[in-house]
Amino acid sequence: MDVAQLDQSVRWAIIFSGIFLWVGMLTGVWKYWQIRQSVQSRAHYYVDIAHRSSLLYAPASLILAVLAYFSVFSAQLNLFCVLINLVFFSFSILSYILHGFLKDTTNQFKAPHTLGKKLTLPAWMLSAAMFMLIVSELGATAILLLGAALKLWS
Repeated sequence: MDVAQLDQSVRWAIIFSGIFLWVGMLTGVWKYWQIRQSVQSRAHYYVDIAHRSSLLYAPASLILAVLAYFSVFSAQLNLFCVLINLVFFSFSILSYILHGFLKDTTNQFKAPHTLGKKLTLPAWMLSAAMFMLIVSELGATAILLLGAALKLWS
């Protein structure tokens, strides 16, 4: 397969799969360092979550690449669906890293929704972000899955 023939959606998904894998490895080093420094031999809760979620989003991104590759839908629609997922995957990982760095919470859904020592986010903001994440990720992935299914069973 000539790489030049791959749609942008497939390229983005593959590259971000590698980025998420690399971030997972970096946060793994961070996690190990915190474990070594801790009396309880534990990393901060969100450092652990950042590490594991990054490693899980890496193969998820490859699955998106395969679905986009086989999709019967337009290159633009496939790219939109892949990018929606990659943006929300990235946003999630970055929020976990931020909470791990700030050590401001062990549950970002527990009120009050703090960000650092001084900032409190309104409850509606977290609810809106989660609603957008759920609808966007599920919808975009459903479109890619339908597109691949239509091609594979046509």
